[in-house]
Amino acid sequence: MGETLVQLGFIVLLVMAASVVVALAGLALLFRSIRNIRVPPDADFFTTMHFVPLILVVLLDLLDLGLDVFAAPISWIALDRMGLRGLRNKAAIEALIPFTGPIPTFTIAWILARLLNLGEPLRQPYARSRPARSSLQSPPLETPVQRRSPQIIDVDPYDREWE
Repeated sequence: MGETLVQLGFIVLLVMAASVVVALAGLALLFRSIRNIRVPPDADFFTTMHFVPLILVVLLDLLDLGLDVFAAPISWIALDRMGLRGLRNKAAIEALIPFTGPIPTFTIAWILARLLNLGEPLRQPYARSRPARSSLQSPPLETPVQRRSPQIIDVDPYDREWE
């Protein structure tokens, strides 16, 4: 009986460690693409859920599974750096509630937000950080555009590193 409990405890710790590693690696890989999502500053929880991809909420649930209450500061900092302040408080509160780790609450909320159309209607200007390549239009500029030197050839009119 005692040996079975030790094996079960080892398996649980192994699953928790694997979920933490996968969650942290996934959040690190998603950081740049999630940061490019422009969520309206006044968006509530369910409206923000319409903007984020499913993989982000799955990774947050994996982080909560692996760290339980210790996931709160990590999820707070990660979501704050990604600019998802509408999810930040809820992720911290959900992570602080003990024993909710095995329940994928954020994944369930993401599915409910989409199935039941919860939250405010999506506003298209916030959907992308840049216009699509097929509809390239000059952005409205308040100051005159500085021209690049003739030695530099670049077809991206939105690349502003040279300014």
